[in-house]
Amino acid sequence: MKIKEFHYGGLIMNKILESSGSVIDRQSTENLRNKDNQHYLHPWEDIGSFGENQRTVAVGGKGIYLYDSEGNRLIDGPGGMWCTQIGYGRKEMAEVIARQIMRTPYYSPFNLTNDVSAVLAEKLAQMTPGDLNTVFFTTGGSTAVDSALRFVSFYNNCKGRPEKKKIISRQDAYHGSTYLSASASGKTRDKNFQDTAADIISFIGSPNPFRRPVGMSEEEFRDAKVKELEDRILELGPANVAAFIAEPILASGGVVIPPAGYHKMCLDICRKYDVLYISDEVVTGFGRLGHWFASEKVFDIVPDIITCAKGMTSGYQPLGACIVSDNLIAEISGNTGKGTIFSNGYTYSGHPVACAAALKNIEIMEQEKILEHVRETEPYFLQKVKELEDIPIVGNVRGQGLMACVECLLDPDKQSSLALDYEMGGRIDKKCQAMGLIVRPIINMNVMSPPLIITREQIDEMVQILRRGIEQTMDQLVKDGLWEMPVH
Repeated sequence: MKIKEFHYGGLIMNKILESSGSVIDRQSTENLRNKDNQHYLHPWEDIGSFGENQRTVAVGGKGIYLYDSEGNRLIDGPGGMWCTQIGYGRKEMAEVIARQIMRTPYYSPFNLTNDVSAVLAEKLAQMTPGDLNTVFFTTGGSTAVDSALRFVSFYNNCKGRPEKKKIISRQDAYHGSTYLSASASGKTRDKNFQDTAADIISFIGSPNPFRRPVGMSEEEFRDAKVKELEDRILELGPANVAAFIAEPILASGGVVIPPAGYHKMCLDICRKYDVLYISDEVVTGFGRLGHWFASEKVFDIVPDIITCAKGMTSGYQPLGACIVSDNLIAEISGNTGKGTIFSNGYTYSGHPVACAAALKNIEIMEQEKILEHVRETEPYFLQKVKELEDIPIVGNVRGQGLMACVECLLDPDKQSSLALDYEMGGRIDKKCQAMGLIVRPIINMNVMSPPLIITREQIDEMVQILRRGIEQTMDQLVKDGLWEMPVH
Protein backbone atom coordinates (compact mmCIF):
# COMPACT_ATOMS: atom_id res chain seq x y z
CA MET A 1 0.00 0.00 0.00
CA LYS A 2 1.22 3.52 -0.71
CA ILE A 3 0.12 7.13 -0.53
CA LYS A 4 -0.63 9.02 -3.70
CA GLU A 5 -2.21 12.33 -4.61
CA PHE A 6 -5.13 12.55 -6.98
CA HIS A 7 -6.51 15.73 -8.50
CA TYR A 8 -10.26 16.05 -8.89
CA GLY A 9 -11.35 19.43 -10.21
CA GLY A 10 -8.27 21.11 -8.78
CA LEU A 11 -8.78 19.65 -5.32
CA ILE A 12 -5.81 17.60 -4.09
CA MET A 13 -6.79 14.67 -1.90
CA ASN A 14 -4.47 12.16 -0.29
CA LYS A 15 -5.45 8.61 -1.12
CA ILE A 16 -4.34 5.23 0.07
CA LEU A 17 -3.91 2.89 -2.86
CA GLU A 18 -3.78 -0.86 -2.95
CA SER A 19 -2.01 -2.74 -5.72
CA SER A 20 -5.31 -2.84 -7.60
CA GLY A 21 -5.28 0.92 -7.86
CA SER A 22 -8.43 1.26 -5.76
CA VAL A 23 -8.87 4.30 -3.57
CA ILE A 24 -9.67 3.83 0.10
CA ASP A 25 -11.00 6.99 1.67
CA ARG A 26 -14.60 7.35 2.82
CA GLN A 27 -14.46 11.14 3.03
CA SER A 28 -13.22 11.39 -0.53
CA THR A 29 -15.90 8.94 -1.65
CA GLU A 30 -18.59 11.15 -0.17
CA ASN A 31 -16.97 14.18 -1.82
CA LEU A 32 -17.21 12.49 -5.22
CA ARG A 33 -20.77 11.35 -4.58
CA ASN A 34 -21.72 14.93 -3.73
CA LYS A 35 -20.28 16.15 -7.03
CA ASP A 36 -22.09 13.34 -8.84
CA ASN A 37 -25.40 14.14 -7.16
CA GLN A 38 -25.14 17.86 -7.77
CA HIS A 39 -24.10 17.78 -11.41
CA TYR A 40 -24.41 14.37 -13.12
CA LEU A 41 -27.77 13.31 -14.56
CA HIS A 42 -27.34 9.57 -15.15
CA PRO A 43 -29.07 7.36 -17.71
CA TRP A 44 -32.46 6.13 -16.46
CA GLU A 45 -32.28 8.55 -13.51
CA ASP A 46 -35.17 8.46 -11.05
CA ILE A 47 -35.90 12.18 -11.01
CA GLY A 48 -37.71 11.84 -7.69
CA SER A 49 -34.43 10.87 -5.99
CA PHE A 50 -32.12 13.04 -8.08
CA GLY A 51 -29.34 14.44 -5.93
CA GLU A 52 -29.80 11.82 -3.19
CA ASN A 53 -28.17 8.71 -4.65
CA GLN A 54 -25.39 6.76 -2.97
CA ARG A 55 -23.84 5.25 -6.08
CA THR A 56 -20.73 3.12 -5.92
CA VAL A 57 -17.71 5.06 -7.20
CA ALA A 58 -15.75 2.84 -9.59
CA VAL A 59 -12.06 3.81 -9.73
CA GLY A 60 -10.27 0.79 -11.19
CA GLY A 61 -10.63 -2.52 -12.93
CA LYS A 62 -8.68 -5.67 -13.65
CA GLY A 63 -9.88 -8.76 -15.47
CA ILE A 64 -13.49 -9.47 -14.48
CA TYR A 65 -13.27 -7.22 -11.41
CA LEU A 66 -14.07 -3.58 -10.70
CA TYR A 67 -12.64 -1.76 -7.68
CA ASP A 68 -14.54 0.95 -5.87
CA SER A 69 -13.32 4.03 -4.04
CA GLU A 70 -13.43 2.23 -0.69
CA GLY A 71 -11.18 -0.62 -1.76
CA ASN A 72 -13.83 -3.25 -2.48
CA ARG A 73 -13.23 -5.77 -5.25
CA LEU A 74 -16.42 -6.52 -7.16
CA ILE A 75 -17.14 -9.18 -9.80
CA ASP A 76 -18.71 -7.35 -12.73
CA GLY A 77 -21.67 -9.69 -13.22
CA PRO A 78 -23.37 -7.67 -15.98
CA GLY A 79 -20.08 -7.04 -17.78
CA GLY A 80 -20.60 -3.28 -17.65
CA MET A 81 -23.50 -3.00 -20.07
CA TRP A 82 -23.03 -6.39 -21.78
CA CYS A 83 -19.78 -5.08 -23.24
CA THR A 84 -16.56 -5.82 -21.32
CA GLN A 85 -15.63 -8.88 -23.41
CA ILE A 86 -11.84 -8.94 -22.82
CA GLY A 87 -12.03 -7.58 -19.27
CA TYR A 88 -10.56 -4.54 -17.61
CA GLY A 89 -7.00 -3.26 -17.44
CA ARG A 90 -5.63 -4.50 -20.76
CA LYS A 91 -2.36 -2.64 -21.18
CA GLU A 92 -2.14 -3.42 -24.89
CA MET A 93 -5.47 -1.68 -25.44
CA ALA A 94 -4.25 1.42 -23.62
CA GLU A 95 -1.06 1.46 -25.69
CA VAL A 96 -2.90 1.20 -29.02
CA ILE A 97 -5.36 3.91 -28.01
CA ALA A 98 -2.53 6.21 -26.89
CA ARG A 99 -0.54 5.66 -30.09
CA GLN A 100 -3.57 6.40 -32.25
CA ILE A 101 -4.29 9.59 -30.30
CA MET A 102 -0.76 10.81 -30.97
CA ARG A 103 -0.86 9.77 -34.63
CA THR A 104 -4.37 10.74 -35.82
CA PRO A 105 -6.77 11.64 -33.01
CA TYR A 106 -9.52 12.73 -35.39
CA TYR A 107 -10.52 13.16 -39.02
CA SER A 108 -13.75 14.37 -40.59
CA PRO A 109 -15.70 11.38 -41.93
CA PHE A 110 -17.82 13.75 -44.02
CA ASN A 111 -15.06 14.47 -46.54
CA LEU A 112 -12.08 12.26 -45.67
CA THR A 113 -11.34 8.65 -44.89
CA ASN A 114 -8.79 7.13 -42.51
CA ASP A 115 -6.55 4.08 -42.55
CA VAL A 116 -7.78 2.36 -39.38
CA SER A 117 -11.44 3.08 -40.16
CA ALA A 118 -11.11 1.57 -43.64
CA VAL A 119 -9.30 -1.50 -42.32
CA LEU A 120 -11.94 -2.04 -39.62
CA ALA A 121 -14.76 -1.71 -42.16
CA GLU A 122 -13.14 -4.44 -44.26
CA LYS A 123 -12.63 -6.62 -41.18
CA LEU A 124 -16.27 -6.32 -40.15
CA ALA A 125 -17.41 -7.16 -43.69
CA GLN A 126 -15.36 -10.35 -43.49
CA MET A 127 -16.96 -11.28 -40.16
CA THR A 128 -20.60 -10.70 -41.05
CA PRO A 129 -22.74 -13.33 -42.79
CA GLY A 130 -23.81 -13.34 -46.42
CA ASP A 131 -23.37 -10.14 -48.41
CA LEU A 132 -23.49 -7.71 -45.47
CA ASN A 133 -20.42 -5.77 -46.57
CA THR A 134 -21.28 -2.07 -46.28
CA VAL A 135 -20.41 -0.63 -42.86
CA PHE A 136 -21.86 2.64 -41.56
CA PHE A 137 -20.01 3.62 -38.37
CA THR A 138 -21.88 5.16 -35.44
CA THR A 139 -21.16 6.17 -31.86
CA GLY A 140 -22.89 3.22 -30.19
CA GLY A 141 -25.82 0.85 -30.31
CA SER A 142 -28.62 3.42 -30.16
CA THR A 143 -27.22 5.41 -33.08
CA ALA A 144 -26.57 2.17 -34.98
CA VAL A 145 -30.25 1.21 -34.71
CA ASP A 146 -31.36 4.77 -35.42
CA SER A 147 -29.20 4.75 -38.56
CA ALA A 148 -30.60 1.37 -39.64
CA LEU A 149 -34.17 2.62 -39.33
CA ARG A 150 -33.31 5.82 -41.19
CA PHE A 151 -31.62 3.81 -43.91
CA VAL A 152 -34.72 1.65 -44.33
CA SER A 153 -36.83 4.79 -44.79
CA PHE A 154 -34.25 6.27 -47.18
CA TYR A 155 -34.11 3.03 -49.16
CA ASN A 156 -37.86 2.94 -49.72
CA ASN A 157 -37.94 6.62 -50.66
CA CYS A 158 -35.21 5.94 -53.21
CA LYS A 159 -37.29 3.10 -54.63
CA GLY A 160 -40.33 5.32 -54.98
CA ARG A 161 -42.24 3.69 -52.12
CA PRO A 162 -42.75 6.55 -49.62
CA GLU A 163 -45.69 4.75 -48.00
CA LYS A 164 -43.54 1.71 -47.01
CA LYS A 165 -42.43 3.04 -43.62
CA LYS A 166 -43.96 0.92 -40.84
CA ILE A 167 -41.53 -0.88 -38.51
CA ILE A 168 -42.60 -3.97 -36.58
CA SER A 169 -40.88 -4.61 -33.26
CA ARG A 170 -41.68 -6.72 -30.20
CA GLN A 171 -42.72 -6.25 -26.61
CA ASP A 172 -39.75 -6.70 -24.22
CA ALA A 173 -37.36 -5.48 -26.94
CA TYR A 174 -34.73 -2.86 -26.24
CA HIS A 175 -33.13 -1.10 -29.21
CA GLY A 176 -31.71 2.11 -27.74
CA SER A 177 -32.53 5.57 -26.45
CA THR A 178 -32.30 7.87 -29.46
CA TYR A 179 -35.71 8.93 -30.75
CA LEU A 180 -36.22 6.20 -33.36
CA SER A 181 -34.42 3.41 -31.49
CA ALA A 182 -36.36 4.21 -28.30
CA SER A 183 -39.59 4.28 -30.31
CA ALA A 184 -38.82 0.76 -31.54
CA SER A 185 -38.14 -0.50 -28.01
CA GLY A 186 -40.93 -2.52 -26.45
CA LYS A 187 -40.38 -1.95 -22.73
CA THR A 188 -43.49 0.05 -21.99
CA ARG A 189 -42.40 1.53 -18.66
CA ASP A 190 -39.49 3.26 -20.42
CA LYS A 191 -42.06 5.28 -22.36
CA ASN A 192 -44.22 6.51 -19.50
CA PHE A 193 -42.94 10.09 -19.76
CA GLN A 194 -41.32 10.06 -23.20
CA ASP A 195 -42.70 10.81 -26.64
CA THR A 196 -42.11 8.28 -29.41
CA ALA A 197 -42.70 7.81 -33.15
CA ALA A 198 -45.83 5.79 -32.41
CA ASP A 199 -47.21 6.42 -35.89
CA ILE A 200 -44.60 4.23 -37.60
CA ILE A 201 -43.84 1.56 -34.97
CA SER A 202 -46.10 -1.46 -34.41
CA PHE A 203 -45.49 -4.05 -31.69
CA ILE A 204 -46.19 -7.75 -31.58
CA GLY A 205 -45.90 -9.97 -28.51
CA SER A 206 -42.72 -11.04 -26.80
CA PRO A 207 -41.48 -14.51 -27.85
CA ASN A 208 -40.83 -15.47 -24.21
CA PRO A 209 -41.55 -19.21 -23.78
CA PHE A 210 -41.73 -18.82 -19.99
CA ARG A 211 -44.81 -16.65 -20.41
CA ARG A 212 -46.63 -18.92 -22.85
CA PRO A 213 -50.17 -20.04 -21.98
CA VAL A 214 -50.52 -23.06 -19.73
CA GLY A 215 -50.70 -26.27 -21.73
CA MET A 216 -49.16 -24.80 -24.87
CA SER A 217 -45.97 -26.44 -26.15
CA GLU A 218 -42.95 -24.34 -27.15
CA GLU A 219 -43.49 -25.29 -30.79
CA GLU A 220 -47.14 -24.20 -30.67
CA PHE A 221 -46.08 -20.97 -28.95
CA ARG A 222 -43.41 -20.35 -31.60
CA ASP A 223 -45.89 -20.91 -34.41
CA ALA A 224 -48.36 -18.52 -32.76
CA LYS A 225 -45.71 -15.79 -32.45
CA VAL A 226 -44.66 -16.20 -36.08
CA LYS A 227 -48.30 -16.09 -37.18
CA GLU A 228 -48.70 -12.91 -35.15
CA LEU A 229 -45.93 -11.34 -37.23
CA GLU A 230 -47.58 -12.39 -40.48
CA ASP A 231 -50.99 -11.24 -39.29
CA ARG A 232 -49.59 -7.83 -38.34
CA ILE A 233 -47.95 -7.40 -41.76
CA LEU A 234 -51.26 -8.24 -43.41
CA GLU A 235 -53.17 -5.96 -41.05
CA LEU A 236 -50.88 -3.00 -41.79
CA GLY A 237 -50.60 -3.95 -45.46
CA PRO A 238 -47.35 -5.35 -46.93
CA ALA A 239 -47.02 -2.22 -49.08
CA ASN A 240 -46.77 -0.18 -45.85
CA VAL A 241 -44.40 -2.38 -43.81
CA ALA A 242 -40.71 -1.58 -44.25
CA ALA A 243 -38.91 -3.76 -41.72
CA PHE A 244 -39.03 -6.13 -38.80
CA ILE A 245 -36.37 -5.47 -36.15
CA ALA A 246 -35.37 -8.19 -33.69
CA GLU A 247 -32.64 -8.90 -31.17
CA PRO A 248 -31.61 -12.56 -31.54
CA ILE A 249 -31.97 -12.70 -27.75
CA LEU A 250 -33.96 -9.95 -26.05
CA ALA A 251 -31.24 -8.88 -23.63
CA SER A 252 -32.58 -6.05 -21.45
CA GLY A 253 -36.02 -7.60 -21.72
CA GLY A 254 -34.68 -10.35 -19.43
CA VAL A 255 -32.53 -12.56 -21.68
CA VAL A 256 -35.60 -13.79 -23.55
CA ILE A 257 -34.61 -16.69 -25.82
CA PRO A 258 -37.20 -17.39 -28.52
CA PRO A 259 -38.06 -21.02 -29.28
CA ALA A 260 -35.86 -22.89 -31.74
CA GLY A 261 -36.59 -21.98 -35.35
CA TYR A 262 -38.41 -18.74 -34.50
CA HIS A 263 -35.98 -16.37 -36.24
CA LYS A 264 -35.74 -18.47 -39.39
CA MET A 265 -39.52 -18.63 -39.66
CA CYS A 266 -39.80 -14.87 -39.09
CA LEU A 267 -37.23 -14.24 -41.82
CA ASP A 268 -39.23 -16.42 -44.20
CA ILE A 269 -42.34 -14.35 -43.47
CA CYS A 270 -40.40 -11.14 -44.12
CA ARG A 271 -39.11 -12.46 -47.43
CA LYS A 272 -42.67 -13.49 -48.42
CA TYR A 273 -43.97 -9.94 -48.03
CA ASP A 274 -40.87 -7.93 -49.09
CA VAL A 275 -40.15 -6.74 -45.54
CA LEU A 276 -36.55 -6.10 -44.52
CA TYR A 277 -35.11 -7.98 -41.54
CA ILE A 278 -32.90 -6.03 -39.11
CA SER A 279 -30.95 -8.18 -36.65
CA ASP A 280 -29.98 -6.06 -33.65
CA GLU A 281 -26.75 -7.71 -32.48
CA VAL A 282 -25.62 -4.88 -30.22
CA VAL A 283 -25.51 -7.38 -27.33
CA THR A 284 -25.14 -10.75 -29.04
CA GLY A 285 -22.33 -9.69 -31.38
CA PHE A 286 -18.61 -10.05 -30.66
CA GLY A 287 -18.58 -13.26 -28.73
CA ARG A 288 -21.44 -13.11 -26.25
CA LEU A 289 -22.85 -16.28 -27.84
CA GLY A 290 -19.48 -17.68 -28.89
CA HIS A 291 -19.36 -16.20 -32.39
CA TRP A 292 -18.54 -12.82 -33.93
CA PHE A 293 -22.19 -12.59 -34.94
CA ALA A 294 -24.99 -14.89 -33.84
CA SER A 295 -27.48 -14.33 -36.66
CA GLU A 296 -26.25 -17.06 -38.99
CA LYS A 297 -24.01 -19.18 -36.75
CA VAL A 298 -26.57 -19.59 -33.94
CA PHE A 299 -29.96 -18.72 -35.43
CA ASP A 300 -29.52 -19.72 -39.09
CA ILE A 301 -30.50 -16.39 -40.63
CA VAL A 302 -28.79 -13.90 -42.93
CA PRO A 303 -30.60 -10.61 -42.29
CA ASP A 304 -30.63 -7.53 -44.51
CA ILE A 305 -29.05 -5.32 -41.86
CA ILE A 306 -27.08 -6.02 -38.69
CA THR A 307 -26.47 -3.47 -35.95
CA CYS A 308 -23.61 -3.87 -33.48
CA ALA A 309 -21.65 -1.98 -30.82
CA LYS A 310 -20.71 -2.81 -27.18
CA GLY A 311 -18.32 -5.78 -27.45
CA MET A 312 -16.77 -4.42 -30.63
CA THR A 313 -14.35 -2.43 -28.45
CA SER A 314 -15.01 -4.24 -25.14
CA GLY A 315 -16.17 -0.87 -23.84
CA TYR A 316 -12.72 0.72 -24.15
CA GLN A 317 -14.06 3.28 -26.66
CA PRO A 318 -17.58 4.21 -27.84
CA LEU A 319 -18.29 2.72 -31.27
CA GLY A 320 -21.16 1.13 -33.16
CA ALA A 321 -22.02 0.11 -36.69
CA CYS A 322 -24.96 -0.49 -39.00
CA ILE A 323 -23.97 -3.09 -41.62
CA VAL A 324 -26.05 -3.29 -44.79
CA SER A 325 -26.31 -5.98 -47.45
CA ASP A 326 -24.79 -5.47 -50.90
CA ASN A 327 -28.17 -6.24 -52.43
CA LEU A 328 -29.83 -3.22 -50.78
CA ILE A 329 -26.96 -0.90 -51.67
CA ALA A 330 -26.95 -2.12 -55.29
CA GLU A 331 -30.65 -1.37 -55.69
CA ILE A 332 -30.26 2.34 -54.90
CA SER A 333 -26.68 3.16 -55.92
CA GLY A 334 -24.96 3.70 -59.27
CA ASN A 335 -26.77 5.62 -61.97
CA THR A 336 -30.12 5.30 -60.19
CA GLY A 337 -28.69 7.02 -57.12
CA LYS A 338 -26.95 9.98 -58.76
CA GLY A 339 -27.46 13.09 -56.61
CA THR A 340 -29.23 11.15 -53.87
CA ILE A 341 -27.70 11.87 -50.46
CA PHE A 342 -28.01 9.61 -47.41
CA SER A 343 -28.20 12.56 -45.03
CA ASN A 344 -27.29 10.71 -41.86
CA GLY A 345 -24.04 10.73 -39.89
CA TYR A 346 -22.13 11.83 -36.85
CA THR A 347 -19.11 13.97 -36.07
CA TYR A 348 -17.50 10.86 -34.60
CA SER A 349 -18.50 8.30 -37.26
CA GLY A 350 -15.51 6.01 -37.81
CA HIS A 351 -13.51 7.81 -35.12
CA PRO A 352 -9.90 6.63 -35.61
CA VAL A 353 -9.20 6.07 -31.91
CA ALA A 354 -12.36 4.00 -31.46
CA CYS A 355 -11.63 2.04 -34.65
CA ALA A 356 -8.06 1.36 -33.50
CA ALA A 357 -9.46 0.06 -30.21
CA ALA A 358 -11.89 -2.20 -32.09
CA LEU A 359 -9.14 -3.66 -34.27
CA LYS A 360 -6.98 -4.38 -31.21
CA ASN A 361 -9.95 -5.86 -29.35
CA ILE A 362 -10.67 -8.21 -32.25
CA GLU A 363 -6.97 -9.15 -32.44
CA ILE A 364 -6.90 -9.99 -28.72
CA MET A 365 -10.05 -12.08 -29.03
CA GLU A 366 -8.56 -13.96 -31.97
CA GLN A 367 -5.16 -14.53 -30.36
CA GLU A 368 -6.59 -15.65 -27.03
CA LYS A 369 -9.31 -17.78 -28.68
CA ILE A 370 -12.00 -16.06 -26.64
CA LEU A 371 -14.82 -17.21 -28.93
CA GLU A 372 -13.71 -20.80 -28.42
CA HIS A 373 -13.49 -20.17 -24.67
CA VAL A 374 -17.10 -18.96 -24.62
CA ARG A 375 -18.32 -22.06 -26.45
CA GLU A 376 -16.36 -24.32 -24.11
CA THR A 377 -17.48 -22.49 -20.97
CA GLU A 378 -21.16 -22.05 -21.91
CA PRO A 379 -22.39 -25.49 -20.68
CA TYR A 380 -20.71 -25.05 -17.29
CA PHE A 381 -21.97 -21.47 -16.89
CA LEU A 382 -25.55 -22.42 -17.73
CA GLN A 383 -25.41 -25.50 -15.49
CA LYS A 384 -24.27 -23.42 -12.51
CA VAL A 385 -26.90 -20.70 -12.90
CA LYS A 386 -29.58 -23.35 -13.51
CA GLU A 387 -28.80 -24.78 -10.07
CA LEU A 388 -30.34 -21.61 -8.58
CA GLU A 389 -33.79 -22.88 -9.57
CA ASP A 390 -33.89 -24.88 -6.32
CA ILE A 391 -34.37 -21.60 -4.40
CA PRO A 392 -38.12 -21.22 -3.70
CA ILE A 393 -38.20 -17.59 -4.78
CA VAL A 394 -36.57 -18.31 -8.16
CA GLY A 395 -39.18 -18.83 -10.86
CA ASN A 396 -37.08 -19.28 -13.97
CA VAL A 397 -33.44 -19.41 -15.05
CA ARG A 398 -32.64 -19.05 -18.74
CA GLY A 399 -29.54 -18.32 -20.74
CA GLN A 400 -27.39 -18.91 -23.78
CA GLY A 401 -23.70 -18.32 -24.42
CA LEU A 402 -22.40 -16.22 -21.53
CA MET A 403 -25.64 -14.39 -20.78
CA ALA A 404 -28.33 -15.48 -18.37
CA CYS A 405 -31.31 -14.27 -16.37
CA VAL A 406 -32.40 -15.44 -12.92
CA GLU A 407 -36.03 -14.36 -12.60
CA CYS A 408 -37.38 -14.24 -9.06
CA LEU A 409 -41.12 -14.50 -8.49
CA LEU A 410 -43.20 -13.86 -5.41
CA ASP A 411 -46.47 -15.01 -6.96
CA PRO A 412 -47.02 -18.48 -8.46
CA ASP A 413 -49.29 -16.88 -11.06
CA LYS A 414 -46.27 -14.84 -12.25
CA GLN A 415 -47.98 -11.55 -11.47
CA SER A 416 -46.29 -10.09 -8.38
CA SER A 417 -46.90 -6.49 -7.40
CA LEU A 418 -44.56 -4.20 -9.33
CA ALA A 419 -43.53 -2.30 -6.20
CA LEU A 420 -42.68 -5.53 -4.40
CA ASP A 421 -40.75 -6.83 -7.40
CA TYR A 422 -38.67 -3.64 -7.43
CA GLU A 423 -38.09 -3.99 -3.69
CA MET A 424 -36.97 -7.60 -4.07
CA GLY A 425 -34.59 -6.78 -6.93
CA GLY A 426 -33.09 -3.87 -5.02
CA ARG A 427 -32.49 -6.00 -1.93
CA ILE A 428 -30.78 -8.75 -3.93
CA ASP A 429 -28.58 -6.13 -5.57
CA LYS A 430 -27.46 -4.63 -2.25
CA LYS A 431 -26.81 -7.95 -0.56
CA CYS A 432 -24.77 -9.27 -3.50
CA GLN A 433 -22.69 -6.12 -3.75
CA ALA A 434 -21.91 -6.28 -0.04
CA MET A 435 -20.45 -9.75 -0.74
CA GLY A 436 -18.47 -8.69 -3.80
CA LEU A 437 -20.78 -9.07 -6.82
CA ILE A 438 -22.37 -6.42 -8.99
CA VAL A 439 -25.72 -7.59 -10.33
CA ARG A 440 -28.05 -5.67 -12.59
CA PRO A 441 -31.59 -6.02 -11.30
CA ILE A 442 -34.20 -5.39 -14.01
CA ILE A 443 -37.07 -5.18 -11.56
CA ASN A 444 -37.33 -8.84 -10.42
CA MET A 445 -34.78 -10.21 -12.91
CA ASN A 446 -31.04 -10.54 -12.33
CA VAL A 447 -29.19 -10.51 -15.65
CA MET A 448 -25.67 -11.84 -15.95
CA SER A 449 -23.27 -11.21 -18.83
CA PRO A 450 -19.77 -11.32 -17.33
CA PRO A 451 -16.55 -10.57 -19.23
CA LEU A 452 -15.97 -13.38 -21.70
CA ILE A 453 -12.61 -14.22 -20.12
CA ILE A 454 -14.32 -15.49 -16.95
CA THR A 455 -13.01 -18.83 -15.62
CA ARG A 456 -14.94 -21.73 -14.11
CA GLU A 457 -13.64 -20.83 -10.66
CA GLN A 458 -14.87 -17.28 -11.09
CA ILE A 459 -18.24 -18.54 -12.31
CA ASP A 460 -18.48 -20.60 -9.11
CA GLU A 461 -17.72 -17.53 -7.01
CA MET A 462 -20.22 -15.37 -8.91
CA VAL A 463 -23.07 -17.89 -8.67
CA GLN A 464 -22.37 -18.64 -4.99
CA ILE A 465 -22.65 -14.97 -4.11
CA LEU A 466 -25.83 -14.60 -6.16
CA ARG A 467 -27.30 -17.64 -4.38
CA ARG A 468 -26.54 -16.16 -0.96
CA GLY A 469 -27.95 -12.78 -2.00
CA ILE A 470 -31.22 -14.30 -3.21
CA GLU A 471 -31.58 -16.57 -0.18
CA GLN A 472 -30.88 -13.76 2.28
CA THR A 473 -33.42 -11.55 0.50
CA MET A 474 -35.98 -14.35 0.57
CA ASP A 475 -35.49 -14.88 4.30
CA GLN A 476 -35.78 -11.14 4.96
CA LEU A 477 -38.98 -10.85 2.93
CA VAL A 478 -40.47 -13.63 5.05
CA LYS A 479 -39.38 -11.92 8.29
CA ASP A 480 -40.85 -8.62 7.08
CA GLY A 481 -44.17 -10.30 6.31
CA LEU A 482 -43.90 -9.47 2.61
CA TRP A 483 -43.85 -13.08 1.41
CA GLU A 484 -44.79 -16.53 2.65
CA MET A 485 -42.72 -19.61 1.92
CA PRO A 486 -44.82 -21.93 -0.28
CA VAL A 487 -45.95 -25.16 1.34
CA HIS A 488 -45.37 -28.30 -0.75
